[in-house]
Amino acid sequence: MKEISTKPEIWGGIECTINRLHSGYKDQLNFNGHYNRQGDIEAIANLGITTLRYPILWERHQPNQETIPDFSWVRSNLEKLQSRNVNVIAGLLHHGSGPEFTSLLDPAFPELFANYAKIVATEFPWIDLYTPVNEPLTTARFSGLYGFWYPHHQNDASFAQMLLNQLKATVLAMTEIRKINPNAKLVQTEDLGKTYSTPLLQYQAKMENQRRFLTQDILCGKLNEQHPLYKYFIRVGIPPQQINFFLENPCPPDILGVNYYCTSERYLDEDLSKYPESRHGGNTLHQYADVEAVRVRFDQPHGFPLLMNELWERYQIPIAVTEAHLHCSREGQMKWFMEIYESATSLKQQGVDVRSVTVWSMLGSFGWNKLLISDEMEYERGTFDVSSGKLRPTAMAELIKSLATTGTFDRDVMTGEAWWRSENRYFPFSKKAPADFQLTTSCKPIVIIGKTGTLGRAFARICSQRSINHVVLSRQDIDICQIDAVKNAIEHYNPWAVINAAGFVRVDEAEANSGQCYLENTVGPENLAKVCSEKKIQLMTFSSDLVFSGEKQTPYVESDAVNPINVYGKSKAAAEEILSAIYPESLIIRTSAFFSSWDRYNFAHAVLEVLERGEIFEASSDVISPTYVPHLVNSALDLLIDRESGIWHLANKGAVSWYDFAQEIAACAGYEVGRIKMITPGLPAKRPIYSVLESERGSLMPSLDVALSDYFMELMVEA
Repeated sequence: MKEISTKPEIWGGIECTINRLHSGYKDQLNFNGHYNRQGDIEAIANLGITTLRYPILWERHQPNQETIPDFSWVRSNLEKLQSRNVNVIAGLLHHGSGPEFTSLLDPAFPELFANYAKIVATEFPWIDLYTPVNEPLTTARFSGLYGFWYPHHQNDASFAQMLLNQLKATVLAMTEIRKINPNAKLVQTEDLGKTYSTPLLQYQAKMENQRRFLTQDILCGKLNEQHPLYKYFIRVGIPPQQINFFLENPCPPDILGVNYYCTSERYLDEDLSKYPESRHGGNTLHQYADVEAVRVRFDQPHGFPLLMNELWERYQIPIAVTEAHLHCSREGQMKWFMEIYESATSLKQQGVDVRSVTVWSMLGSFGWNKLLISDEMEYERGTFDVSSGKLRPTAMAELIKSLATTGTFDRDVMTGEAWWRSENRYFPFSKKAPADFQLTTSCKPIVIIGKTGTLGRAFARICSQRSINHVVLSRQDIDICQIDAVKNAIEHYNPWAVINAAGFVRVDEAEANSGQCYLENTVGPENLAKVCSEKKIQLMTFSSDLVFSGEKQTPYVESDAVNPINVYGKSKAAAEEILSAIYPESLIIRTSAFFSSWDRYNFAHAVLEVLERGEIFEASSDVISPTYVPHLVNSALDLLIDRESGIWHLANKGAVSWYDFAQEIAACAGYEVGRIKMITPGLPAKRPIYSVLESERGSLMPSLDVALSDYFMELMVEA
């Protein structure tokens, strides 16, 4: 292995878009709590990054033209970064359209922006690196061509004008900044994209591939009459003198910042039948699907190294990967960053001047799964999880710190095939369940206990989908009630983690069979904890909302005192207490009643089965947090990979009675909700009338509405 100096630096970035929709703004730093939370800068600096992309955004600091910006909050954070020797790349406009007194189409926009840049440079003359406007081409497309963002235009003239306004603003801003700091450097970010197509649509792909370089070409003074898109600008109404400005005032970036995602490379195909309707679009000549190239089989050369080489050969300007992030499972996020980092390292060693790879969305991001246009701002976790309001390092933090300090990273969970390399990624997606997973010897597995149960089968299925090495054990393979059997199995499989998805689950039968219930739900987990503690193996086991009495009437959180009112709940509470004492590193997941399309033994299936027979379904008024099994398993695996411990509540967000839940299921399936009848059941085991779960440690699960939607979609796939 070569010395660390031959590797790119590790930079960091905070998703900070202040997005304008019609007359309102959505500020990512409000959503992620950065404005009001202490300790973010220290936690980020502790990872060992050398540089941080940091926002000093126009809309935030100068909302009105007469406003004198107050930089006291920013100054405090920048001083902390200085004290830790972390360089700063100042971002002044991030997918924004400016304050309310201007817009991307305002002729005065460039001068107004340059004036703000001058104010920032005067306030912080020591800042040497600037990204005045982030991804101007992408912003112009989304605001001018597609109408997603303010001012919501959908025409070529608006797109062209918005792009030129942002780039002129960049040139003027750097001019003002360099009057104050002659050493200031321009780090110009843009999406590293490319479009591929069928032969019929090569003309469209060619145009998009010429367009993808516009930000860099224009700043470098290359948009002259010989440029393939010069006539395009003239045709849509841009006066030649606007274009000439860039020929007379070239402002080539000192560093080309490239942002690369799985969605960056696109494929165009006129055969609409292959793709979901949501991907259908077209131009004035043809209708076609525009999809992620990673999901299509095609023979044209593609991929991150190819695009990086094309950029280097075209400009011969140093390159920094300024965003590397993926919204997916935890190990998927880690594999994506590691793949980009290793590719960048290889390119650097081949002579491409790659300065850095930037871990993006260090505090996560909100709403990007729907391009910020929906009121449902789904949270994507990053290096840290801020869903509780506090800063929780994920396994990404471990990876970044290791790469930043040693240049290497190694964990068993990293060995499986990433989804963007798997055969099942292509359109049309397979409707079949994943094949039985084959245990490999290249890395330690997860041992899943509970081969025939709902939870054990779900963990096996999702571990297969996520390419996590695992083995599933039945009661015959391991009797957790016998400590010698536990020791033998653990020694044989040598896992890095154990998931206990087994136990006594028949709540009413537990009242008459308390001995067996305690043996399976308390003694069994205790045996696992003893062996895992001795061998320093991660352990995850499951508890229940039935450890609570139901008297609280507001959602239960992890720190609430337990007070079970039936034998089953008491067995789970006893296990929690024992494991917390003998192996505090255990991860104990409290959850609620399961539902899933993957088996018949759950409430949702029972509702549909009864209604399908034309009968009345009876349900109680007890209030719960129904839990969709795939969401539960994916979130629990992420926590395990994060090396979390202690008690966590995982349930879909929402409080609903069994009666109301049955009505929602009936309505979603098209049945008459009047066929759901409320009853007061007489069951052997007393239930809490209210056992809703929430988490004070982090909100990891989607809403119940999302869970029901996913449930019915999966039912159609399974049919």
